[in-house]
Amino acid sequence: MVVPNVNRMEEYQPTGYNPAVEEMRWEQYPMLDGTIYLDHAGTTPYPKSLMDGFAQEMTANLFGNPHSASASSQLSTSRIEDTRLRVLQWFNADPAEFDVVFVANATAGAKLVVEALRAVSGGFDYAYHEASHTSLVGVREEARSSICFGDADVDHVLERPRSGSCTLVAYPGQSNMDGRRLPLFWSAKFRENWSATSGKMYTLLDAAALASTSPLDLSDSESAPDFVVVSFYKIFGFPDLGGLIVRRQAYEIFDQRRYFGGGTVDMVVCLKEAWHASKGQFLHDRLEDGTLPVHNIIALDLAMKIHTTLFGGMARVSAHTSYLARRLREGLASLRHANGTPVCMIYSKTRDDIPDKSLQAGPIVAFNIRSQHAAWVSLTEFEKLATAKLFHIRTGGVCNPGGIASALGLEPWDMKRNFSSGLRCGAENDVMGGRPTGVIRASLGAMSTMEDVDKFIAFVEEFYCDSTPVNIPPSLVTQSAKSVSDLYVDSIIVYPIKSCGGYKSIVARDKH
Repeated sequence: MVVPNVNRMEEYQPTGYNPAVEEMRWEQYPMLDGTIYLDHAGTTPYPKSLMDGFAQEMTANLFGNPHSASASSQLSTSRIEDTRLRVLQWFNADPAEFDVVFVANATAGAKLVVEALRAVSGGFDYAYHEASHTSLVGVREEARSSICFGDADVDHVLERPRSGSCTLVAYPGQSNMDGRRLPLFWSAKFRENWSATSGKMYTLLDAAALASTSPLDLSDSESAPDFVVVSFYKIFGFPDLGGLIVRRQAYEIFDQRRYFGGGTVDMVVCLKEAWHASKGQFLHDRLEDGTLPVHNIIALDLAMKIHTTLFGGMARVSAHTSYLARRLREGLASLRHANGTPVCMIYSKTRDDIPDKSLQAGPIVAFNIRSQHAAWVSLTEFEKLATAKLFHIRTGGVCNPGGIASALGLEPWDMKRNFSSGLRCGAENDVMGGRPTGVIRASLGAMSTMEDVDKFIAFVEEFYCDSTPVNIPPSLVTQSAKSVSDLYVDSIIVYPIKSCGGYKSIVARDKH
């Protein structure tokens, strides 16, 4: 397999745009021809060279079930363990301090942690950040007690733990709603604030959004989170696979896990007695129930190699996407209606808006659109038009209830009232009580270009920026019925699509 190295190191600026992406885009991502993809926070496209390489691997090798001893099975086992090591290297995680468990996605990784905590005697207490994805919010239903905390509560969230309790604290590395990045040192901070006499405390970092366009460094195991969940398809596009990275000091929590599946036990007794012996050499041996997705894991190995060849590492991807995100935010913020009011209400912050300058805003721009009469544009209507114009974008609550409520100023009673009025996930009644119920989210990825950004800004300007203020001439208001014959049509403004700007047509006046 030959993968073209399109990176031109001499032209790369570590703090900005990578022009080499434009050269390789149409060769490596032919599926993007004629379309603008702005939903990288959902999943990112996969390169042609990855799919070609994967097809070559599948046709050149015979991979068997890794639970057997045949040559094909041993080949699978070898490739799986090589990939496992390479994943840890990707995140600068020392194999002596961390293990990685392959799961379906980040949500499945979080559920695996919850499954273990649920088995702890007396249950566990739970604290989660308000910017958490729904998958982290849902953990509260398994906890003995739970609280949702904001930035101002970080120093106090663990002040009064229950004596002898087990507590899990979870937060996202980056909000999947507006791209805001939270400090990774919080894990160490929580650990420092915890009293050893108050039982066990564990931290979980949802890195699914963060790791898609930014390096994640776990080299300092003392300050690293106990659990990190990632979705590899958000980084590479393919395969559909996730990972749970576990810090060695947290291995013990899985000793309480009750369920076991094929491949995770050395011996099981069923007749007359119920007894089993779990595998114990490595943590992943105990947690990866059933047959692993062998082919997905082999594809992941290829994906990491090819991604580095194409983009030159995650630091470069981070700089590239940060540049584009800033260009998109500034472009949308500059749009004005004829009466001077802004077209877009933007919820994503720039780096200048963030007090901690060491944190960058992620490559996500969340916003809503208003007419020059201050009426909110329907998200459904916007998405329909965007789809017709071949833009791929996400609208709605984007699985981030706390982030949406905070951005839109929605109180719990507002959200319950909206639900009672018929609001559902995916429903079209997206403006209720005079306020939007969700956002428009444009998210960028490693293969995004300036052309993508500029075309989207131009699209919003063309259809939603009203260049003609609606003013009724005073003379027309005082016109008497007797002089109606003196009136004529000067121009016509056609509004072909709901909530969009109109097209103005000048009408020729008949002089006769």
